[in-house]
Parts: sequence; C-alpha cells; structure tokens
Amino acid sequence: MTATGELADRIPDPSAMAQALGATGYLTDEGLATALFCAVRLPQPLLLEGEAGVGKTQAAKALAQMLDTPLIRLQCFEGIDSAEALYEWNYPRQLLSIRVAEASGSALREESLFDREYLIERPLLQALEHPGPQPAVLLIDEIDRADEEFEAFLLEMLAEQSVTVPEIGTLRARVAPIVILTSNRTRDLHDALKRRCLYHWIDYPNQEQATAIIRLRVPTAHGALATQIAAAVQRLRSMDVQKPPGIAEAIDWVHAAMLLGLLHLDEHGVNATLGSVLKYREDQELVRERGLAWVAQG
Repeated sequence: MTATGELADRIPDPSAMAQALGATGYLTDEGLATALFCAVRLPQPLLLEGEAGVGKTQAAKALAQMLDTPLIRLQCFEGIDSAEALYEWNYPRQLLSIRVAEASGSALREESLFDREYLIERPLLQALEHPGPQPAVLLIDEIDRADEEFEAFLLEMLAEQSVTVPEIGTLRARVAPIVILTSNRTRDLHDALKRRCLYHWIDYPNQEQATAIIRLRVPTAHGALATQIAAAVQRLRSMDVQKPPGIAEAIDWVHAAMLLGLLHLDEHGVNATLGSVLKYREDQELVRERGLAWVAQG
C-alpha cells in the first residue's frame, strides 16, 4: 500500500483526525480537525494563525506524533536566510580536507570539496530529503518573523517541492512533506503565500474546552484546580492585559500550583503563582489592583 493509501485508511475523515489527535493528548474542534485533514490528504500547506499560546505549534507536534513521522521544525526569526533554512557547506571540514591533501601531497579537485558529504542539511532540505514511507511534518514556525524576501523564497520552494544546489544539481522531494506554517500576525503575510495555503484561525478555547485540555494534559491535577484555573484564565483575558494568557500559560499555572501542593486556588495561591500566567509586571499590577480574590473566585 502506498503512503497516500495508508493515510486515507488511517484518516478517512475529519472526525477520525480529531479522534487520532485526541489520542496523543491534543484536543481539537471540528474546524481545526478539518483543516489538518485537508492539509494531510490533499496535500496542501496549512497556515495556522492565532494569538501566542493557543496551540498552533502543538498542533503540528501532535500531527507528527499521530502519524509516527518526524517533526522537522524551522523556527523563523528576523534576518533568517536560505542558508540557515535550507543548507550550507561544512567549511571547517572542507578546510581540513584541503590541509590533509596538502600534507600528503595528494591532488584535490575543487569539485570534490562540494560533494554531498560536505553538505549540512537544514530543516527545509531535511524535509524534502525525508525518505518516508510517511511524509515528514515540516513546521515553519512564526513565519511572520521572517522578512518578505525569505517568504518569497519559501513560496517558490513549496510550489516546486525541490531546491537547486548549484554545485550538485536539483534535489526533489522523495516524499512531499506535510507543511504547517504558523503566524502570530506581527505582520501581514504576502497574498501569494496565503493563496498557496489552506488557512485556519485558532481562537482561545472556551472555559469548558480549556478545562478538558488541562485535564488531558495534566491528568494528575485535582479536578477543582483544573476547573478554577480554566475559569481564572478566562477572567484574566477579559482584562486589558498586554499578553492575554493562552492554554499554554494555563497548563504552566496548573503545574506551578501542583508543585506548591495547591488543591484549589485562593487569594494566597494566586499571589504565589501569578508569575506562571502573567509575564509582564504591568499586567500583574493591573490584576492585583482588580483583586486576587476576584481571580480565584468560583
């Protein structure tokens, strides 16, 4: 059976996708399950947008875990270029080969220094070169941090599913990767890239969903604590804080509370653990003015 046929059998519909992701500890709604299903089965790159901490990166990790395939992650940043994302030559090893050849009096042709053994594969090339049988999951994280030139380069690579290394030739994907891009919307992405991708916005989970996620991710947490923290995070997000807390901060909060032996939140517990969920001094001061008892209510 081909990899495509195996995926069709394993994930026949979005419901099966949601169930399989849930088995890895990642709960998803119908919209995200459908987007991931289409990304796997079409296949087509998927752009996930949403506030930080809502589970965009974790979606790609859960997908790779569910498919039992490598997760290859490219973390974008300002100034990233193709060499850091695609490949570069191992200059120290090339120099060592030159010195060894000189010391032994051997002839060393220049083209031999640009053989595959000297090529350092970065995430994009690793994903294209993945042998299968299942496609790798290529996570291009925080694409909005990269500049427009890198975005254009990435668009071309995704369209062609190949790259050209001048000294070697064109390298084509053995098994086309499943591509997940994430963005926190620090800048608008080019329309050409968006047209190439499927799109899904991940919103903050509601209190019921957040409670279920916390209980799944932290199964040892006391039930009342999980419920209280899910509700408290909802209240904090209703305030004018610089960084509204997401599910990642809620899970961190639960871990911190458990470490301190808390079975439920009270004013003292909130005061002791507030740094787990609010990471700006101004946000903490705003909440303290509103009242720690208000945060812990319920």
